[in-house]
Amino acid sequence: MDLSVGTPVDPVPGVVQDALRAAADAPGYPATHGTRALREAAAGWLARCHGVTVDPDAVLPLIGTKEFIASLPTLLGCGPGDTVVYPELAYPTYDIGARLAGADPVAADELPPAGLPPRPQASATKTTASAPPGPVRLVWVNSPSNPTGRVLSAGQLAGAVRAARDRGAVLASDECYIGLGWTAEPVSVLHPDVSGGSFDGLLAVHSVSKRSNLAGYRAGFVTGDPALVAELLEIRKHAGMMMPAPVQAAMTAALGDDAHAEQQRSVYAARREQLGSALDKAGWAITHSEAGLYLWASRPGHDCWSSVDLLAGAGILVAPGEFYGPAGAQHIRVALTATDERVAAAVRRLSTLA
Repeated sequence: MDLSVGTPVDPVPGVVQDALRAAADAPGYPATHGTRALREAAAGWLARCHGVTVDPDAVLPLIGTKEFIASLPTLLGCGPGDTVVYPELAYPTYDIGARLAGADPVAADELPPAGLPPRPQASATKTTASAPPGPVRLVWVNSPSNPTGRVLSAGQLAGAVRAARDRGAVLASDECYIGLGWTAEPVSVLHPDVSGGSFDGLLAVHSVSKRSNLAGYRAGFVTGDPALVAELLEIRKHAGMMMPAPVQAAMTAALGDDAHAEQQRSVYAARREQLGSALDKAGWAITHSEAGLYLWASRPGHDCWSSVDLLAGAGILVAPGEFYGPAGAQHIRVALTATDERVAAAVRRLSTLA
C-alpha cells in the first residue's frame, strides 16, 4: 500500500474529460495568458468558494504549480546575496527554486529570520548592487501545509504579509490544498482579512491537481498583485511557458464545476477517517492535519525512519518526515491518495501493529 506520494488515483471528472476532447483540435499556439474564459473561471472560483475578488486579467495559467514554485525566484530576479524564506517543514521545491536562482534558501517560520539584515527601500522585483548581504527578496507561506496539514489563521497570515512588506519582499502563498479543510477552514492570503484590501507584493498559487484529480494535466494558476503578474506574464511569454489549449479548456471546466470537487472531497474525508483511526489505534499520534491530503503522525519511541521501517514491514509505504526538513525527524507523512481498496487493506494491516 503506497501512501508515500500524494498523487491522485481517482478518475478525472467526466465534465473535464469532455472539455478536453472538445478542445482537442488545437493546431495553433495557445496564449500564455490563457483564454478569457479560463481567467474568468479562476476568478469566479476564488470569489465563489474563498471570498476573494481578483481581476481576471491578473490571473496567469501555470503548467502545473511545481514549475512555478521552482522558477519564481529566478523570474523575480533573485540571485547571489538574496534570501528566499520558506517554512521550516516544507515541500522541498521551495528550497530548490532558491538554489536554482543562486539565492540563499532559509527555512524559518518567523519573519525576520534570525541574523538577516533588513532590506533597504527598493523595488522587490529588482536586484540592487548596494543591497547588504542576505536581503529577503521572497517569502513563501504554505497553508494548508504540505507535509503537516497545518492551517494558518487569517491573523497569522496577516502578520506574515506585514513582515514581508516591511522588508520589501514579495510574499507568495502556496494554496494548493485550500479546498480541503477538515477541522479548520483555510483562508487565502488574498482574502481582505489577510491582505488588508491590497494585493501589493502578494501572489497566491492554486492548483486543480488535488481538487479535480488533474495532476496528470499539469494545470494551475497564480494571481495577486497585478503589476507582479504582468511582469511574470511578460517573462513567461518569452520563455514559452504556455499551457496547452486543450488543457486550458479542461481547467476552465474544472474550475466552473463544484459538484465533482465536493464528491472528491467526500471520498478523501472517508479515507482520512479510516486511516486516522487506524493509525491512532496502532499507536501513532496525529499532529496538525487540519487540512490537506496527508496525516502527520508520530509514534512514541520511534523516529521517522524507524516508523517507516515498522510500517514497511507490514507492506505500508509512507514518507519520512525528515524529507521535509530536520524538524520532521520524529514524524511520518501518510497520504490519503490511495484507492478505497488499498486504504481498507492498509487499515487491516495497521490493526496487526496495535
